[in-house]
Amino acid sequence: MHKHTSILALAMVLLMGCSGTVPTLGVTDGKLTPCPDSSNCVNSQQATTDEEHYIDPIAFSGTAQQAQVNLLHVLKTAERANIVVVEDDYIRVEFTSQIMRFVDDVEFYFPSTESGNIMIQVRSASRVGHSDFGVNRERIEQIRAEFHALSK
Repeated sequence: MHKHTSILALAMVLLMGCSGTVPTLGVTDGKLTPCPDSSNCVNSQQATTDEEHYIDPIAFSGTAQQAQVNLLHVLKTAERANIVVVEDDYIRVEFTSQIMRFVDDVEFYFPSTESGNIMIQVRSASRVGHSDFGVNRERIEQIRAEFHALSK
């Protein structure tokens, strides 16, 4: 009985550890936090020559406020998404994997623009591990597709 309790306790500790600690996130000097060397992160503000980490920003014609309303609608319907921060020019969401409870931090930055053409800067990164098997890139592309479908 003691062996089963120990195994259960160890499993709980390991699963709770999968969420990782919240890294330093947000916008500094108009930039989202750069991706680490690991391949479990994409960022639209990485150098375009960094093919492993670079992803296109999300384009929108209209105001930043309209873009944010549409994006929040998409995020509120996403599975296992927890919207953590909503500011005038920034949104942060935590996505939790279904089985292992891994947490990915996803950020959206709406830099000010006067042209009416918004480029929503994006960053999606896993808190733990080295590879994500393309999950973060796929997530941003799915959000982009749903955002554009809603914005038509």
